[in-house]
Amino acid sequence: MARIQVGYAAMLERFAPTEAIELSAYAESRGFTGVMAADRFQPWVPRQGQASFVWNVLSALGERTRGDIGPGFSTPGYRWHPAMVAQASATLAAMYPGRHWLGIGSGEALDEHVAGGYWPEAPERINRMFDAIDVINKLFSASLSGKDVKHSGPFFKLESSRLWTMPETAPPILVATAGPVTAKRAGRTVDGLITAGAPLDKIAGLFSRFDDGAREVGKDPSRMPKVLQLHLSWAETDEEAMANAVTEWPNGGMRFPKADIRSPFEFEQIARQVRADDFQGRLMVSSDPDAHRAYIQRYADLGFDRIYLHNVGRNQREWIDVFGRDVLPKLQR
Repeated sequence: MARIQVGYAAMLERFAPTEAIELSAYAESRGFTGVMAADRFQPWVPRQGQASFVWNVLSALGERTRGDIGPGFSTPGYRWHPAMVAQASATLAAMYPGRHWLGIGSGEALDEHVAGGYWPEAPERINRMFDAIDVINKLFSASLSGKDVKHSGPFFKLESSRLWTMPETAPPILVATAGPVTAKRAGRTVDGLITAGAPLDKIAGLFSRFDDGAREVGKDPSRMPKVLQLHLSWAETDEEAMANAVTEWPNGGMRFPKADIRSPFEFEQIARQVRADDFQGRLMVSSDPDAHRAYIQRYADLGFDRIYLHNVGRNQREWIDVFGRDVLPKLQR
């Protein structure tokens, strides 16, 4: 049985860019395939300490690695006009043909409010995201045909223009979502789906709605990528693994929507209330590689094409070594 593609999640909110690049290359040398990194402007909590510019890092990753490279999500429409995201993505795809995919999300105030505009409610954020995707799709399509394109939507305008640097094939666009309505709309609109670890029945529901949307417009959902980012905590002891979760990734234990919180220092105040029990059902915390393998395999069995793993501790190289030896070779499609 074929192995599923398992990549490395380079957490730019936790590691300086050069270190994140070194860790990504090291992960590839130990059997991980592909790297994803999110477009963040701030870390979740001050302790994490970093927030480098994702497009610079992805370009460097293209030089240092050989697998897929993609922003787990970028959010056009607040810090960036969609045309800028389209240009960045097209350039990366032209530099590294066949390796780049573009992840788009509806955003969080932590990253997007810094431009000073009104931070809208969730329904408007989702509508803005799909209007932005319309701009990007139009630019990709028209530019490949050597034509200019215009756009006048509910949120964004584009004067007659095109992207002058394009790959031979436009990068696939994947929408990051955890909601069924957005998933169905994504199936109609884009090339694939990204989601984070969640209860299996919830993800199965997302897949179903995404597939329904794809079929409505004549697309074959079996040929559309489904990507998972999975957070976990491994260390040499269970106690250390739990300590890493509580201290390094407390946002993973916060059982409420986080999209409206604006500052890492606000998250820090909330993080003081996070306890070990808060990670139950939300994060695999264990020193046993086989427990992690079984956990990852459950998601692989749902039908994900690619899974990107994030170990929440600072013990990245030790974790990469253990998983490269004891976990990745045993995972099956």
